[in-house]
Amino acid sequence: MRTFSRWLALAAWATGAAAYADNNDLQIWRIGHPVDPSESRNVAGNEDFQAFARVMGAAITSVNLMPPETTGHSAWAVNAELSVVSLPDSVFIPTEATQQPSTVLIPSFHVRKGLPFSLELGGRVGYIERSSMVVGTGELKWAVNEGFTWLPDIGVRAHVTKLFGARDLNLSVWGLDFGVGKQFPLGGMVTLTPYGGLDLGFVGATSSRLDFNPNRSFEESTGNDSRAALENTAAYRKVSFGDNMNQRLYGGVRFIGGVLQLGAELSLTRTGSVDVPVQDNADATESRGLPAVFAFNTTLGLDF
Repeated sequence: MRTFSRWLALAAWATGAAAYADNNDLQIWRIGHPVDPSESRNVAGNEDFQAFARVMGAAITSVNLMPPETTGHSAWAVNAELSVVSLPDSVFIPTEATQQPSTVLIPSFHVRKGLPFSLELGGRVGYIERSSMVVGTGELKWAVNEGFTWLPDIGVRAHVTKLFGARDLNLSVWGLDFGVGKQFPLGGMVTLTPYGGLDLGFVGATSSRLDFNPNRSFEESTGNDSRAALENTAAYRKVSFGDNMNQRLYGGVRFIGGVLQLGAELSLTRTGSVDVPVQDNADATESRGLPAVFAFNTTLGLDF
């Protein structure tokens, strides 16, 4: 048992040890301890982690950049994309930098393939600037209605997005997107397609066991007193998919000339609210509204 405790202490020390990282890499422990060690009562650490997870989930799913119509059962679309995401300063984003960024750039590479029965399969890989974090998205879209002269195109898209490379953090978003749009021919092989929709994103997140005293020495973490070595360590309460839904409203336009494809899109994601402990009453909570996340997205690619 003592050997196990020593190894657990070593793991906690290792997760809190300093390592080289870029400005936008995350230090989750900086959100704060979920429990007041002196009074053994809840403080706002769990709720701040939940707020962070919902805002970060909104940031990595703030892009759509495609109308509800599909590429066609034998067609491909390959795009380079760029998202400019505004991060609210009222929710703490625990980056390596002293001051958290107000905006973050997420360039990405997006591939879509049309399938029979008005289905489309897609995948996107993005990079969060000045970090070691990567965002991966898989998606399946079904065009309920497309290509009719007088009726709009209607599509439903299921997608899952996961953040990779974030230390001590497991963050995923499952989503269901409802879109509407209409393609207008401008002559020959040139079309213009305005579109918009609602995307429901269900955020889930967990943390590793964190050391909230990252300056402790190796000897303190691996000494004979295993209880002391594990003091001031904890994991945040799980953020469950079913209880944390973001609502993203988006609108954009796509231009196709021959095989060249251009597009731009604006989105606003409502991140809801969290229940935080009342400062003078540990058993009571109050609702705290979270700010919206804005994003501007552009795309350049080929449709063939």
